[in-house]
Amino acid sequence: MKRPFPVTLTLWAVLILMTWNLARLWTSIAWRGILAEFSVSLPPVVGAVIAGMWVLVGGILYWNVWQGKPRAGKMLLAAAAGYTVWYWGERFFFHNPQPNLWFAVIVNLALLVLVFFAIKSLSKRDT
Repeated sequence: MKRPFPVTLTLWAVLILMTWNLARLWTSIAWRGILAEFSVSLPPVVGAVIAGMWVLVGGILYWNVWQGKPRAGKMLLAAAAGYTVWYWGERFFFHNPQPNLWFAVIVNLALLVLVFFAIKSLSKRDT
């Protein structure tokens, strides 16, 4: 069965974010001494745990959407909301001000719109 285009794009976005967090996990473990020496905003162990959690969530989410499970839409909504809250919370509380605020807002909103259309496509497929 062919997947709707928003669902395919969402699967790619989940895969990209999983890869990004896998790289964060590896970096937090492999470079923990250097990261601790330069006093990064979050301790390397915390960064590794958070990245590992998002890799796990992404893997479960990817599998459920790929398989077309009925709960995939709800899981996608929960993961998108959780990832957005985590991203902006970490950005505001632990990072220095960055000049790319509008870019981050636009990309985040675009991804949330994509997730919305993917959820609509998944719910139409389930009925």
